[in-house]
Amino acid sequence: MDATGGTDNKMEGWLYCILVNRFGLQISRKRYFILQDNCLKCYKTTPLSNKEEPVRSAKIDSGIKVTDNGRENIHRKVLFIFTIYSTSNHNEQLKLGANSSEEAAKWIRSVKDAAIKECPWPSRDLVAVSKKRWPSLRLHGFRSSESKTSIDWTVSSSVHTEAMTSDVIAPSPWKIFGCQNGLRLFKEAKDSDSRGKHWDDHPAIMAVGVVDGTSEAIFRTLMSLGSSRTEWDFCLYRGSVVEHIDGHTDIVHKQLYSGWLPWGMKRRDLLVRRYWRREEDGTYVILYHSVRHKKCPQQKGYVRACFKSGGFVITPVNKGKKSLVKHMLAVDWKYWKLYLSPSSARSITIRMLERVAALRELFRAKEGDSPCEYSYKESARDIEFLQDTEAALKSEEEKSEKDVTTIDELEKPSPPRASLMSMNDNSDEFFDVPEASEAPYPLESDWSLEFSPELRSRNTPQHRLTAANFVKKLHDLAVQKKGYTDLQEVPKDDLVSWSYGNTLQKDNSCTLPCSWSVADPSAFLLRGENYLKDHRKIKATGTLMQMMGADWMRSNQREIDLGSRPGGLVQRYAERGGPEFFFIVNFQVPGTTMHTIALYYVMKTPIEDNPLLHSFVNGDDAFRNSRLKLIPYISKGSWIVKQSVGKSACLLGQQLEVNYSRGKNYLEAIVDVGSSTVARGVASLVLGYLNNLVVEMAFLIQGNTEEELPEFLLGTCRLNHLDVTKSVVANP
Repeated sequence: MDATGGTDNKMEGWLYCILVNRFGLQISRKRYFILQDNCLKCYKTTPLSNKEEPVRSAKIDSGIKVTDNGRENIHRKVLFIFTIYSTSNHNEQLKLGANSSEEAAKWIRSVKDAAIKECPWPSRDLVAVSKKRWPSLRLHGFRSSESKTSIDWTVSSSVHTEAMTSDVIAPSPWKIFGCQNGLRLFKEAKDSDSRGKHWDDHPAIMAVGVVDGTSEAIFRTLMSLGSSRTEWDFCLYRGSVVEHIDGHTDIVHKQLYSGWLPWGMKRRDLLVRRYWRREEDGTYVILYHSVRHKKCPQQKGYVRACFKSGGFVITPVNKGKKSLVKHMLAVDWKYWKLYLSPSSARSITIRMLERVAALRELFRAKEGDSPCEYSYKESARDIEFLQDTEAALKSEEEKSEKDVTTIDELEKPSPPRASLMSMNDNSDEFFDVPEASEAPYPLESDWSLEFSPELRSRNTPQHRLTAANFVKKLHDLAVQKKGYTDLQEVPKDDLVSWSYGNTLQKDNSCTLPCSWSVADPSAFLLRGENYLKDHRKIKATGTLMQMMGADWMRSNQREIDLGSRPGGLVQRYAERGGPEFFFIVNFQVPGTTMHTIALYYVMKTPIEDNPLLHSFVNGDDAFRNSRLKLIPYISKGSWIVKQSVGKSACLLGQQLEVNYSRGKNYLEAIVDVGSSTVARGVASLVLGYLNNLVVEMAFLIQGNTEEELPEFLLGTCRLNHLDVTKSVVANP
């Protein structure tokens, strides 16, 4: 069993190094890792003492980031992947895998904490560390060991305390209407139906119950599509993965039994886009909505129902021993109204929600253990992986002779080194730690990824990852054409031209579609003056800056440094020579076309009047990324979108790649939404529903010390029913 443990200053355990061998195939090699005092060490066996030298090592500083890549199948192992990389050189990266999402989350948190602890303050001088032992991963040097002893530990300790807590004051749209099989039943009430008495044709209904199992065990059971599902899911006849999009998203086809449907009703099937993520507190979110896919057309003998939205939220309670499970569905069963009444259709949805009760009884019978554990032998026989079908490497990807490792070189000991890239040593291809006879989380074929037969024969070669190829892969992720189509997507209008800073109209009445306004600051909660003692938050009373404009545009490339564009809003003020200072938040949203949402905030008083803002504006990117915070809120929209976005504050620079452009009268934060598979999945979902959403956001600089509290809002915004067809084309 690959137990992972750690203290405040140390994290250690078995992980898998994900490498690309000389044939261009992904392989995994088991290694023992220790993260202590901002040093990541790698061993081939468990070290017997602290004096034992590691095979390789690397320094974790403020220029190091970590991203969650979700789950991947690598040679009959389902691993939860995360990548540690340098922001100054994306070629410096280390891809690791854990046996469970919980282990991966612990390592991700530890690496983030280690990087934040090394975050330099703008007022402090940076002293380079001797390159003899720690060659820098960045263009800038590291702080000396003397400065390391005076680290502000409140910076890291406050990062993860706000997970899954709402930072927005908003009423719940759910109204209880009954209780059945020990489950509370709720319906989503519209704004015009505050008492929840009106029923839509396809209402959103939610069942809530407590299950005697850990959130991870329940998550694994819900993600399973194979034989173990027959023990609790009385609706599903057969399920398969049509396409694996990334570690957090795939397209799933489900065929339903007809026995639980009304007499005479034809069999139903579903084709859904499934997205999942894990929150910091151990909560798992699984979301579904119907899509079309060219590889899975409608099948004879089935009527394809439509999942307008649906999913599960599994929240740990009672110190993680139990879980609160919420299951929500809004389904169009595609029935004839003359044959089936709306109330009967609701009964079908409620019947499907009763699977939570079956899940509860399953875990009660298993005493909280994962029901999938018995089928480990079945896993070794049935798992099919796309990665195992890779056959050839393109000629342009072949390595030159200088990269070939000889047997003599493999036998030489490798001294400790600091480069993340150096931890991907070629010699690891020929050494692996034997696996134990039983895995801690046995996996069955359906959990791993049970691909449909037509996908099993496809070849998807993995190429050797060079610096140029890595950049190309990132670009491809952002602009690749999807093999599926969201049912909510619509075609684009003809292209139009525009000027920067005023492409999105302002509407204070919040009634016009495709417009912006200022959100109410009092709806957002901030850290109070005594937050470090009582952890209480208070309502915001106003904003430091005033929102002046917004852009909503599309392009075939990234649109960055908008503040410097001639004729734009910022430059028009710069030409006047006034005291105005702008802060721009520029969201780069990936897709078949790159979309940009840019928000412009201005203040007319000197930034020196606010010490924290002055430090933020004039600090380096590492400091800015450790402080810039976003509070999102979907005030109007589908449950699935509200659940995917959430209402919790997050440090943007810790979740996404954020770069900054500093001009004479502005600072622009460029947020790459495509830099995270989690965020990319959320963005793809939101874009599909965008014209039905009202999105509110608040931006602030996190306060970590008594002098920096209480927090203050930089600005807020409200985006009303944006339409992708009305986004304008960026000027070249």
